[in-house]
Amino acid sequence: MPSRPSRSPRRVLAALAGGLALLSAAACGSSSTGVSGASADGSSGGGKPTVLAAFYPLEWVTRRVGGDDVEVRSLTSPGVEPHDLELTPRQIGEIEQADLIVYLKGVQPALDEAVAEHAADRSFDVATAVATLPATGADPHEGEEEGHEEEHEEVDYDPHLWLDPSRFATVADRLGERLAQADAAHADGFRSRAAATAGELTALDKEVNDGLATCASRTIVTSHAAFGYLADRYRLKQVGISGIDPESEPSPARLAEVAKVAKQEKVTTIFTEELVNPKVAEVLATEVGAKTAVLNPIESPPATGDYLSATRENLAQLRTALGCS
Repeated sequence: MPSRPSRSPRRVLAALAGGLALLSAAACGSSSTGVSGASADGSSGGGKPTVLAAFYPLEWVTRRVGGDDVEVRSLTSPGVEPHDLELTPRQIGEIEQADLIVYLKGVQPALDEAVAEHAADRSFDVATAVATLPATGADPHEGEEEGHEEEHEEVDYDPHLWLDPSRFATVADRLGERLAQADAAHADGFRSRAAATAGELTALDKEVNDGLATCASRTIVTSHAAFGYLADRYRLKQVGISGIDPESEPSPARLAEVAKVAKQEKVTTIFTEELVNPKVAEVLATEVGAKTAVLNPIESPPATGDYLSATRENLAQLRTALGCS
């Protein structure tokens, strides 16, 4: 079975990309808000509060809710798998100075540690805003051949909650309140934009629900079990080749199990992801006589459009794969 290449080169590239981006920014000064959009004296542009978002979907919702009243920066570079984030010393300094960190505990261990140490009282864990789902789809044999020994604090829930627009609407509302508490002078703006963003997400939720209401099949086979919230919300059955962690390798037993389910349920499409090596999914698709298509976990900015358009593209892919009328 072809195996995925080591993730270490990607982590090196992520660190280099972060370093180059930071070197091109203005030097950080003594101001407590001198992080994103810093001016020559180290203060943030226009004296606005600085908010650091962990990765793309949290950056998207923070920009929508924060508007022009805050400076927003993502800690994860475009095209980098969020789980691979390794913070540079400069980014640690930014976390120490930022007014608010918007993150999701359990996705990025390096950031979890940095927040706990440097910004526990200036952070918003979006997982606290909604009811989470348990982590499912894990293969108990994943990583055994490689002696997987990485140690970090694990969470017992699935962190991919942004893939349910209804939950993400709640996150937008809660974020609006969190920003209003941090900057009372602009509280009305934060709350107004939060309500508007939540309204768009609620409408998107209805669009996806209607689009998947009448499908010939309801089983989706995915590269890793990132789509539990989507499946739960829209009454689909997710079968992940790998578990929650995209770095893990599926065992032969897991591959055989997934192939059996795919054949029994006449699955026509095996879904891959842009930031995960598709080789295992492609071999499985050949084995079961299916094709492959991309289902975006929306962890990184899409090539075109935004979170809303990426969700609609996922809907189109699902409708084709599941034979929806």
